[in-house]
This record gives sequence, C-alpha cells and structure tokens, in this order.
Amino acid sequence: MTDEQLLRYSRHILLEEWGIEGQQRLLQAHAVVVGAGGLGSPVALYLASAGVGRITLVDPDTVDLTNLQRQIAHSQARLGQPKALSARAAMQALNPEVRVEALVQRADEALLDALLPDADVLLDCSDNFATRHALNRASVRHRVPLVSGAAIRFDGQVAVFDPRQPAAACYACLFAPEQAPDEVRCATMGVFAPLVGIIGSLQAAEALKLLAGLPAGLSGKLLMLDGRASHFTEVRLQRRADCPVCGGDVTPAQ
Repeated sequence: MTDEQLLRYSRHILLEEWGIEGQQRLLQAHAVVVGAGGLGSPVALYLASAGVGRITLVDPDTVDLTNLQRQIAHSQARLGQPKALSARAAMQALNPEVRVEALVQRADEALLDALLPDADVLLDCSDNFATRHALNRASVRHRVPLVSGAAIRFDGQVAVFDPRQPAAACYACLFAPEQAPDEVRCATMGVFAPLVGIIGSLQAAEALKLLAGLPAGLSGKLLMLDGRASHFTEVRLQRRADCPVCGGDVTPAQ
C-alpha cells in the first residue's frame, strides 16, 4: 500500500479484526452491484469509500426527479443521465483510485455469466423478483456470495446467501420462483427515504466483511426491519432439499 492509501484507510486498518491484511483484500477484490437506486446508492458509495479495488455497477435506468428523495448517489445536475454513470461519478468523487465499471443494461443471464467468474461478491440492489431470482441462480451457479436487500414503504430486509457453504440456503429456498408475490414498486407504494439507506448500508457492511475475510453476521439469516417501530427481527434460513436452484443432498448444519 502507498502512504496515501495507508492514510486514507487508516480507520479500517486500526481495527484489530481488519488490519493491513483486510484492507489489502479489499483493494484486490471485485464486487458486482446490480441496481444503482435507493439500495445501490449507499452500497456503491460505501464500497468505493472503503477501497474495494474493482466495482461493476449494473443498471439500465436513468435518474429521475422522483429518485432524489432517497437515491443519494445522484444529484439534480445529473437528471436524465444513466444511473450507473451518475453513481460512478459520485463514487469516483469520493475515491478516484477505485476502478468502477458502469454498465447501462439489465443484468441478464449472459451478463452475469460473464461477470461472476471474476467476482468475489454479488450485491442485489434490484427492485423486482425476476432480477432477484436471476441473480440467485447466477450466485449458486458460480458459487459467489449474494448479499440481498429489499425495501418498500416502511419495511426492509437483508440476507446473505453463501453457496460456498454446503448447507447454505439460497434466495429461492426462501422465496420460491413459482410462488413469487405480486410486484410492489416504490412508484406505486412509496418508500421511507432513510429505510433504503439503512438496508443498503447493512448490505455494504456484510459485503465488506466478506471481502476482508471476516465472517458475515447475516450469513444464513434474514434480517427484517419494521421502520415504523424501528424494530429488527432475525430469522435463521433453512436450505430446502426440493429447492429448484440449490436442492439436492444437504450437508447437516453443525
């Protein structure tokens, strides 16, 4: 690390569990972030500021005035710009040394298959079940940890699905693809602005710990937030032997 890097990341390096080794891991890591909106904004900014060496940001949408209430990576000056490019500008303003690849497209199977063999973590900051299930399938297929988040109205959730663990559940174990609920969108249901910041920050925290070689506190768990009551509920996830994505012989949890 350079002297400038030692100074920039000194507050992480001072952490006993982190140190120089953990920071070096971040500098050499590759994170793929799908979605540059409410959840993707804090995720992208924290990953960049923390020094994740390479970040691929995928989003097909453009910045709209209604986004600015909660999507903190964007600004009035960048209305109409692709969100991926707008977020990249914000990330590089925070940390110019981070390599950010902005892809203005949907995260389809072909793109995920091209990106994930070289990725260390996948973050789901999307807003629809079709994309979430596509990311989960790719995570299982390529054995890349998936940090999943969702937020609507006053309710949020975050979970870590790590297919490298033999008994780990996947997203489809929790939400079966054939039983996907009706889509709910912020445009019709609304969303409490700080909620996406809380959930996105939790996603960033779990991803950074994974990349630095620390245990992910939410691995195999679903953390739900009731934003009205400021109350968290944690549920341990169980792998389904009949899961269409990761099902099969299950190694019993110790």
